[in-house]
Amino acid sequence: MRLTRSAEQEQFAASLHEMLAAADVPGAARRWASGDHAGGLAVWRKLAGAGVTALAVPQGWGGLGASPLDIVVACEELGHHAVPGPVAESVAAAPWLIAALTEEILAARWLSGLASGDLIATVALPPWLPYAADADAAGLVLLAEADTVWLAEPGARHRSVDRARYLFEVDGHQILARGPAVARVIAWVMDVGALACAAQLLGAGRALLEASVRHAGQRIQFGQPVGAFQAVKHHLADVAIALEFARPLLEAAAAALEAGDQGAARDVSAAKVACADAARGAARTALQVHGAIGYTEEHDLHLWLTKVHALAWAWGSQAEHRARVIASLATTRPSSWT
Repeated sequence: MRLTRSAEQEQFAASLHEMLAAADVPGAARRWASGDHAGGLAVWRKLAGAGVTALAVPQGWGGLGASPLDIVVACEELGHHAVPGPVAESVAAAPWLIAALTEEILAARWLSGLASGDLIATVALPPWLPYAADADAAGLVLLAEADTVWLAEPGARHRSVDRARYLFEVDGHQILARGPAVARVIAWVMDVGALACAAQLLGAGRALLEASVRHAGQRIQFGQPVGAFQAVKHHLADVAIALEFARPLLEAAAAALEAGDQGAARDVSAAKVACADAARGAARTALQVHGAIGYTEEHDLHLWLTKVHALAWAWGSQAEHRARVIASLATTRPSSWT
């Protein structure tokens, strides 16, 4: 079991960072918030060209059949750049749900569309994910619960605290797959989706820390940069430590999920808790370092601040994931030393 990134995965992350840094993602996110999806969809086409949208698609349908760690690597960088749209839903979750369909022609069409980037999908998976994110920008909306996957239609729209994210109530109107095997796929999808969301949070936390360090070196108080003050250094160091401590949990959970370990679900929940807590800490510190300007919508900082707040509640709340970790630990028998 490999618990760290390979050289190829590091290169993949670096190439995504370079591509997204040149793509004016903040501008696309602002337009996405106003209902103009053109810029965001252009970013998604770039991601498709880099293979991101094909990661979880099986190779038989034009995908890469990549590992959960590959998906984590990509989603972390997408969170790092605040890419708008249903990232965890389309990149990580939907391909697995579609691959479970009994209608092979339909599955092949949708999987090929996801792999090529011609199709963006979103999903709702109650109770952890009761709403479908950005259904107005998706060409496919799915609802999965218990042992059934439905083709769904979006209903009432709700605005998220992340202004570049809308949440839709959905109504399943056509059963696509049902049965015990489908239930196992849905359980897997809830874990891989939560893992992708955790990766986005870790990436967003990194972006907030980087912005805070830059601002601390530029903002002058009492004749010197605020970054020179020990109290500010300590806050930034605490954020860096929290992010670095969350990363091994995230990557170990990806490895456990790929290996089918018995404790994989617990590990995914532990990673989601650690990444969300670290990202929230980064958000609090970013606001303290930036001061009042950090609260304004005119400053790009709010794109990451609000995304962190939204994603911390997506794919299972902190309380739900902590409860799952506690339940797993409570039922695990201690090892025998005799």
